[in-house]
Amino acid sequence: MAETPRTSSSAPPDTPPSGATGSPDGDPAGRLRTLSDELVELRSTLEKGGGERRIQRQHDQGKLTARERGATLLDDDSSFAEVGLLVAHDLYDGKAPGAGVVTGVGRVHGREVVVVANDATVKAGSWWPETITKILRAQEIAMRCRIPILYLVDSAGVNLPYQGGVFPGQYGAARIFYYNSIMRRYLRVPQFSAVMGPCIAGGAYLPALSDSIIMVEGTSFMGLGGPNLVKGATGQVVESEELGGARVHTEVSGVAHYRVPDDEACLAKLRELVRELPVPDTALAVPAEGPPPARDPEDLFDLLPDDHRQPYDMREVLGCILDQGALDEFQADRAREMICGTGHIDGVPVGIITNARGLVQDPRGGRPTFGGIVYTESAEKVAFFIDTMNRQRRPLLFVQ
Repeated sequence: MAETPRTSSSAPPDTPPSGATGSPDGDPAGRLRTLSDELVELRSTLEKGGGERRIQRQHDQGKLTARERGATLLDDDSSFAEVGLLVAHDLYDGKAPGAGVVTGVGRVHGREVVVVANDATVKAGSWWPETITKILRAQEIAMRCRIPILYLVDSAGVNLPYQGGVFPGQYGAARIFYYNSIMRRYLRVPQFSAVMGPCIAGGAYLPALSDSIIMVEGTSFMGLGGPNLVKGATGQVVESEELGGARVHTEVSGVAHYRVPDDEACLAKLRELVRELPVPDTALAVPAEGPPPARDPEDLFDLLPDDHRQPYDMREVLGCILDQGALDEFQADRAREMICGTGHIDGVPVGIITNARGLVQDPRGGRPTFGGIVYTESAEKVAFFIDTMNRQRRPLLFVQ
C-alpha cells in the first residue's frame, strides 16, 4: 500500500515563499528553463565527442564509437547513469569533451555494471589528467557497490604534453592499477576488458589486470610500445598485428583470453561473460517500475526560485520526485530544519535527506531555526538516519 505524504500539524511544511520567488525579470521559471535548455544543448554537443568527422573516421575503421558500444552492450531497456559528462569540457580550448572517456552505470542481463569506455574520437582516446579522475571514480563506484566493471578499451595511451598532470600524486594514473589489484585480489569485484582498438604503454596494464580480456582481430593492439618505438629502439620493422595483435595475445603470450572478429561480436561476448557471473547474496533486486510522482516534474521550474537564497517548499519539490509524492518522514518533530525520510523512485526504495528552506518555526515557542544550517540536533538526526539506511542497504538521495 502506497504511503501518503505526511501533512499533519506536527510536521508543518516549510515556511512558504512570500513574494520571494521573484527574479529581476519577474519570470523565475523562464530563467530556469533557459538554463535547462542550455544544459541539454551542451550535453548534446559533448555526447558527439570529437565531432561528426571523427565519428565517421571511427566507422571507416570498422569500429563503433564509445557511446555506440555502450548502447550495444547494455540491455535495451537499461538506462545509463553517466558520471562526469561535463568534466574538462571547458578546458584545453574545448578539445577534451568528457576528458575522452565515457563512464557510468547501466544494466547487462538485468545486472548493474559500471562501464568505462575510451572515446577514440577525442584525441584518439588518450588520457588527459581529468581522465584519471573519471576512471578512478568509476572504479570506486564498482568497489563500493560490489558490481562488475567493464572496460571498453580504445586508447592511444597518455596524452604526452599533459603527462605531468597524469602520473604524479596519490591519485595519479598508478592508482588505477592499484584499484585493479584491490578488486581482483581482495574485493573479488569482476573486471572484464574488451580491447577494440589500441591499448598502448601504461594503459595496457588496465586490461592486463582484469579477470578476462577480449580482443578484436585486425583492429586491437595491446603493448607497451608500438611498431614505431620498436623500430626506433632496435631498428627492427614489425607490424602491429604480429607485435601485439589479438592473435599474438591469445595464441602466444596468453595475456588475452578471447579473440573475436568485430566490435559487435566483442560486445556480445562481454554480455555473455556478465550473464555467466554468479549472483551474489548481497545483490539488490531490480523492482518493477513504480507509480509516477504526485506532481509533474516540469513543476520544478515553477517551484524553484530564480534566486537560490530565497525560501521555497521542499516537500513540494519532493512531490515532483518521489513515487506518488509519498514521503514517510523520520523524526518529523525533531530538528525540523533537516528533513529525513523514506520513499520510492521508480519503485526503488530510497532514503531522502534534505534541508528545509527558509525560517522554520519551533511549535513549542522556542527560537526558530534556518533551513540550510546544520545544528547539533539536526546533525544527530541525520547521522542516525544515515546509519539506519546503511543497515537496510537503501540508497540515499541528498537534495541540498
